Amino acid sequence: MKLVFIGPPGIGKGTCAKALSQKYGIPHISTGDIFREEIAKGTELGLKVKQYVEKGLLVPDEIVIEVVKKVLQSPMCSKGFILDGFPRTLRQAEELEKIAKIDVAFLFNASVDVIIERVSGRLVCPKCGAIYNIKWRPPKKPGICDVCGTPLIRRKDDEPEVVRERYRIYEQTFAPIIEYYRRKGILVEVDAARDSSLIVADIERILAEKGLITKAL
Repeated sequence: MKLVFIGPPGIGKGTCAKALSQKYGIPHISTGDIFREEIAKGTELGLKVKQYVEKGLLVPDEIVIEVVKKVLQSPMCSKGFILDGFPRTLRQAEELEKIAKIDVAFLFNASVDVIIERVSGRLVCPKCGAIYNIKWRPPKKPGICDVCGTPLIRRKDDEPEVVRERYRIYEQTFAPIIEYYRRKGILVEVDAARDSSLIVADIERILAEKGLITKAL
């Protein structure tokens, strides 16, 4: 199955994508994670991306498309993938269609206030990428990753004022992308103001109805 997850930053796309990735053995591809990793490594790509990320700007289409195309054409995506954070522009959506035929584009919906409440308590492991929430999914030991024992961090882009600005940019940017997938008849909206387990169950039900999975494992 070849899926696209659409929604504003902090809405929970990554959490759901990781759960489905682990359950069905298809890669969860987050352009944000790829870029953060490249920035941390100090690679040529990372240096290019860093100047945009630090200013809160979107990375240019040329760079993003090049990265995604390389990943999707790799052996790890031979059985499918979940794209999280791509496409971000109409051009990216159109270019993606030339690379792979998307089965379903899931649109995650929730108000900006719900998102701010959710991400204000979010903690992330900089080593293994595990995500926690002080309120809903706290680590067993405060401030420490359950998986690898690394001290957890709070991303700068999880600050409330940054979240509001990113939400505003999201609404402006994604309107044509949402309409693009709606016209194609593959857009499915999900209520993302709920617990991630309920969202994942909904997604599995829809995938089963479309014959993309035989049943929810």
